[in-house]
Amino acid sequence: MLTPLDIENKRFSKTLKGYNVDEVDDFLDQLTVDYEKLYKENADLREQIENSKKDLEHYRNVEHTLQNTLVMAQTTADDIKANAQSRADQIIRDAQSEAKRATETISKEEFEIRKRTEELKRQFGVYKAKMEALLISQLELLQDKDTDE
Repeated sequence: MLTPLDIENKRFSKTLKGYNVDEVDDFLDQLTVDYEKLYKENADLREQIENSKKDLEHYRNVEHTLQNTLVMAQTTADDIKANAQSRADQIIRDAQSEAKRATETISKEEFEIRKRTEELKRQFGVYKAKMEALLISQLELLQDKDTDE
C-alpha cells in the first residue's frame, strides 16, 4: 500500500510528449486501488464508530435504568423498614397499654379481695364475740341452774 510520502516522492520519467503515460496510468491504478481500500476501511470504521456510539447509548440507558431501579429499591426498602419499625412501635405501645390495664384490673381486684377479707375478718370477730357471749350466758345459766338445784 502506498503511503502519502510515496505519493509525494513519486517521479515520472519524461518523454518527448511529457510523462510516460503507462507509468502514470499504472501509478493511478495502484493509487485508485489503495484509495479504494482506504475509503472502504474508513467507511467500515465509521460504521463501527456509529455502532459503538449506539451500543454506548444503549448501555448508558441500561445503566440509567439500573440506577433508577436501585434508587427505587432502596427507597422501597427504607419505606418498608420504616413501616415495620412504626408497626413494631405500635405493637409495643399496645402491649404496654394492655399490660397497664391488666395491672390496674389486678390491683383493683386485689384491693376488693383485701377489702372483702377485712370485712370477713371483722364479721368473724363479731360472730366470735357473739358466740363467746352466748356461750358465757349459757354457762352462767347452767351454773345458775346447778346452784338452784
